[in-house]
Amino acid sequence: MTDKNKGNILHVIYDILLGEFGHMNWWPAKSDFEVMIGAILTQNTAWTNVEKAIDNLKTHDLLSFEAIYKIDSNLLKEHIRPSGYYNQKTLKIKAFINFAKKEYNFSIDLMKKENTYVMREKLLTIFGIGEETADSILLYALKKPVFVIDAYTRRILERHNIIENAFKEKYEHIQRFFTANIPRGKANVSLYNEYHALIVKTGKMFCKKTPQCDDCPLKKLQV
Repeated sequence: MTDKNKGNILHVIYDILLGEFGHMNWWPAKSDFEVMIGAILTQNTAWTNVEKAIDNLKTHDLLSFEAIYKIDSNLLKEHIRPSGYYNQKTLKIKAFINFAKKEYNFSIDLMKKENTYVMREKLLTIFGIGEETADSILLYALKKPVFVIDAYTRRILERHNIIENAFKEKYEHIQRFFTANIPRGKANVSLYNEYHALIVKTGKMFCKKTPQCDDCPLKKLQV
């Protein structure tokens, strides 16, 4: 398949999934701060487990920079225990909170005003914040036009022969492939948000480790 055809197939995938599922209205959170914490908690776990941890934080009025900054780490561990890997995630959350205080005085508005590239580079210096988590924060919380690449994305690309050995491909290469081929005029936060959410929906329902191809809407793809 030529690079041009590979680019075109991204438009086809988006149209198929949007037609199948409709608008996703993702990320499911009531505040930008909740998105940020959720992006860390969702590492290596199912979203249902993240929801339990988030509910615990809400119940104890801990969904704010100030509250998590003040809370003892051992107590925070107990609240986020349902998300798994709670020892490491406590360290990651605390590191992020300390960063937010030092660099932006807990102001999400200041974060949103920061240059996208600069903000991304800063996030990647925080303990436990990798590319996927940083980009999730940038896109869903800070409303920056950054496309998120996750395991579902790699799996779909590889299984449909769009990118060979996608799991071995560098994150930045796959991200560039998307941003170069789905601009629809220019980088668009809403489009990137919708597309990634549709990919996640497809991955959870059909493109699992053991694929369920018969009912998958992408079965009709001609690649």
